Amino acid sequence: MLVMILGLLIFLGSHSLRIVAEDWRTAQIQRLGEKRWKALFSLVAVIGLALAIWGYGRMRLDPVWVWSPPVGLRHLVALLMIPAFILLVAAYVPRNHIKAKLGHPMVLAVKVWAFAHLLANGRLGDIVFFGAFLLWAVLDFRTARRRAPAPEVTPRMSGTLITFAVGLAVYYLFAFHLHVWVTGVPVM
Repeated sequence: MLVMILGLLIFLGSHSLRIVAEDWRTAQIQRLGEKRWKALFSLVAVIGLALAIWGYGRMRLDPVWVWSPPVGLRHLVALLMIPAFILLVAAYVPRNHIKAKLGHPMVLAVKVWAFAHLLANGRLGDIVFFGAFLLWAVLDFRTARRRAPAPEVTPRMSGTLITFAVGLAVYYLFAFHLHVWVTGVPVM
């Protein structure tokens, strides 16, 4: 579990700079330039995420059970993941009503994803893994809401419809085809 925790600290720590050190982050971007900053940030984030995922997989080999979730919660997780995928896609599709209304749909997607997976997983490593992401998302969303809002963009129904269509398609692809390949666990 140590490898997973180290990976979480690196990944979520790097993504927490805007929460705890906005001025330092801004200074580093000015010092290094935006392209070099993004390259360095991406390298650190990928290393952290890879360690967290690898450590998570190792943790599952020798689990410490905290509680046994009812099997029915897996159905709730499957349902909660539909809005999570739509929110995730909303972060990237321009001019959609979801992003215009919520402002930070990707962080909200992480909240829903982490909360849903906490419901259906009772191992200590799961609680640490998904709990860390949930805590980060709560703090990041709170901090993001305090920053100056992005310039308003008039949303269009076409952007919103594309968001829903792509979100549902990605959900279907991941839930019914990729989840077992990526995680080794079937959705249902």
